[in-house]
Amino acid sequence: MNSGIDVSKIRARGATYVAEARIAQMMKWKGIIAIVAIGNPLFYLVAIGIGIGVLVNENSGTSGTGGVEYITFIAPALLASAALTGALDEAMFPVMEGFKWRKLFYAINSTPINPGQIVLGVFIGAIARVVFTVICYWALLIAFGVVTIGQSWDVIPVTIFAAGAFAAVIMGVTASVKNEDYFMTVLNRMIIMPMFLFSGTFFPLNTMPIFLQPIGWISPLWHATELGRYFSYGYSISGVMLLVHFSYLIVMMVIGFKLANRKFAERLAK
Repeated sequence: MNSGIDVSKIRARGATYVAEARIAQMMKWKGIIAIVAIGNPLFYLVAIGIGIGVLVNENSGTSGTGGVEYITFIAPALLASAALTGALDEAMFPVMEGFKWRKLFYAINSTPINPGQIVLGVFIGAIARVVFTVICYWALLIAFGVVTIGQSWDVIPVTIFAAGAFAAVIMGVTASVKNEDYFMTVLNRMIIMPMFLFSGTFFPLNTMPIFLQPIGWISPLWHATELGRYFSYGYSISGVMLLVHFSYLIVMMVIGFKLANRKFAERLAK
């Protein structure tokens, strides 16, 4: 008897189905996601960009920020930080849910959908969250007059790409974790917080003590921030450093996907 299930179609579009499920799950929290995507940048732009930024401009001018207002200098960093945070949420928690909390991935894997398609579907869902966050943040930057549309539109795909590289690595690392409490504590306290503080977010990385600068060099946030500044207002970067920033993020994404695919396949084979 014909069940009406097109197995070949499921196999061909497996990642799409997983992504649709992830986006549908996100829609249950669309209000919170919207508040975070709009409220956080609004708070930072007012509190840091306009509040502290006025004091910075009055006391030190623009010499320490490459000749631009302080709010213009930090805006790409805050945009990148918001994008990477959104990528983290949608790459880490669904993987924990899929393997440990609700074990959804085992159910999905019992269908014609394979582990690689699950990885790609979760990644697409994470990127959907990032796209929404980045566009909201960028629109606020335009509304505040921080950047112009014609000058800064290309910061959107660059920031999304950087967040995607981060998401790929987080998926791979999370798929390797068995004790989620220990993992989340270490990730937030030892990686996310130092990355936010020491990636040239609030001041140029080269003004920090030399022993702290390596934190920025290996941080995806620093690479995303430098590219964001270049594409949003013409921050001065050499061709070599542009290549370094893009290459680092590309390598990060490739390694992340390879790790995620391997770990997903290993755990779903048990």
